[in-house]
Amino acid sequence: MSELSPARRAFAARYTLHAARCLFVLCSLIAVLCCCTGCARKPSPDTVVMLIESSPANLDPRIGTDGQAEHIDALIFDPLVRRNAHFGLDPALATSWQNPDPLTWIFHLRTGVHFQDGRPLTSRDVKWTIDSMMNGTVITVKAGSYTSIARIDAPDPATVIFHLKTPDPSLLFNLCDGAIGIVPYGSGRDFWRHPIGSGPFEFVSQQLDRDVVLARAPSYWGPLPSIPRIRFAVVPDATTRALELEKGSADVESNALPPDVVYALRSDHRLAVDEGPGTNLYYIVFNTRDPILRDVRVRTAIALAINRPLLIQALCRGEARPAESTLPPGHWAWTGATVQHPYNPAAANALLDQAGYHRGPDGIRFHISMKTSNEEEVRLIAVAIQQQLAQVGIALDIRSYEFATYYADIVRGAFQLAPGRWIGGNANPDIFRYIWASSAFPPHGANRGFYSNPEMDRLIADAASTADDQRRLQDYIQIQQLAARDLPDINLWYLDTVVVHDRRITNIQLDPSGTFDFLRTATFR
Repeated sequence: MSELSPARRAFAARYTLHAARCLFVLCSLIAVLCCCTGCARKPSPDTVVMLIESSPANLDPRIGTDGQAEHIDALIFDPLVRRNAHFGLDPALATSWQNPDPLTWIFHLRTGVHFQDGRPLTSRDVKWTIDSMMNGTVITVKAGSYTSIARIDAPDPATVIFHLKTPDPSLLFNLCDGAIGIVPYGSGRDFWRHPIGSGPFEFVSQQLDRDVVLARAPSYWGPLPSIPRIRFAVVPDATTRALELEKGSADVESNALPPDVVYALRSDHRLAVDEGPGTNLYYIVFNTRDPILRDVRVRTAIALAINRPLLIQALCRGEARPAESTLPPGHWAWTGATVQHPYNPAAANALLDQAGYHRGPDGIRFHISMKTSNEEEVRLIAVAIQQQLAQVGIALDIRSYEFATYYADIVRGAFQLAPGRWIGGNANPDIFRYIWASSAFPPHGANRGFYSNPEMDRLIADAASTADDQRRLQDYIQIQQLAARDLPDINLWYLDTVVVHDRRITNIQLDPSGTFDFLRTATFR
C-alpha cells in the first residue's frame, strides 16, 4: 500500500474541513428559507434563554441520569458535597464529615436551609432521599450506586450517619452534585411533575420537547444569582441552534455545537466564545484477549502511530487536548509522570517488527477491525485512524452498526478495537476499579477489553480499602503508570468546554465538567 505524502494528507484534512463549512452554510440557508425557529422571539430583558439539545428525561434528581436532567437539577437542588476545581469535594449541605472507620460516614448539616416551599431541610430529608431509592419508593437505576449502604441514621436534625456493608470509596462522589440532590421527606414517584429543592433556582414549568423555565429562588441560603429567570429552550438541530444565537432569539449554549459551527460563529461581533479544559474523554479500547492485541508491543505501536494533534486540529478544530490518563489534568489524583505516547511512526514500525509482524509484499503487516456505532462523529474518527495506521502497515477494517448491536457486541467482547467516550464518569478515580479490575469484566463492570493484571488488582483494592487520601493518591499514581505501560486502552483527547453566548451575558465561569453552574454567577451587562 502506497503511503500518502504529508502534503496530500494536509490537503485531505483541509478539504474535509472546507466541505464541512460548506455544508454548514448550505444547511443554514435551507433553515432560513424554511423559517426554522426554536425560540421565535427576542429574550426578555430579565430572562436568559439557553439552548439545549433535548428535554430532560426526568427532573427528579433521584431518577434523571441524562445530561440535561443532571445539569438542570444541579441548579434546583443541593447535594451533601460539591466538586471543586481539582475534582476534590467541598462542603455543600454538609459543612463537615468524618470517616471514623471504613464502614461509617458521619455528616454534619448546614442549619437554616429551607426548601423552596418554605420547609426546613433536615437530616430526615437526606435519609428519605437515599432510602426512597433503595426501598423502591421510586424506581431508578441510581439505586445501584448505594448498594454498599446498610442503613442510614438521623439521630438529630443536623446529623446523618451512613453505615456501610463494605468500604465504598465512591460514596462521597455519589452524594455530590450531578449525582444526587436532596428532596423533601415524603417525595414520591410523581415528584418530577413539580420538583422542589433548596438550590439557587426554583422550578416554574416544563413543556416536553419545548422548554424548562426556572426562576431565582429568593430563599436560597447561599449567594443569590444575578439572573432572575432562565428558559431552557429545546432545539434538537445544531444548525437551528446556531441561527437562534445569530438572530439574538437565544442567549447561550454549552457544548451543543459542532466545532466548525463554533468557528463560523466567532466572526459574529454580537457573540462571544469562551472555552477551557474539559473532562469528556475520547478513547479506544483493546480486546486484550485477541491473538494480535494481547501483545503489548502491538498495542503500543498502534498508540504511537496515531497522530492525535493532527486529529484534534482536523476533527475538533483545536477544541480538545491530548489525553494520557483517564483522569483529566487538574484532578487531585492525576499524574503526568507516566509513559507518554507521542506520534512516532518510526518507533511504531520498530515495535511491530520486534513483535514479528513484518510487512508483506503489499506493505501490510496484518488486518484488524474496529467496531463502531453508526454515529457520524465516531465514524470520522475511525476513518482518520484507519489512514494513520496504514502508514505503519496495519490495515484497519471499519465495521459500523446501529448502537444497540454495537453496544451488545462490545459488552460480550465481540470486537478487536472499539472507540468509546467517558462523559463525567472519569472525575471519580474509582473509575479505575470499574474499567480495569479483573472483577469488572462485563456484566459486573466496564472492563470490556478483559484486561487483567494482578498488580493492578492489588493497587485498586488498596485504594478502595482506605479513606487516607495520601495513600489513595499513591495508589492512583501507580495505577495510571501501570496502565500507561500495559495500554488496555488508548486515551485520545479531552474535549474542551465551549460556551457560545450573547455579549449581554457576562461573568461566565466555565466548569470543566460542562455543567450549567456558570448560570449561578453570570450577570447581565
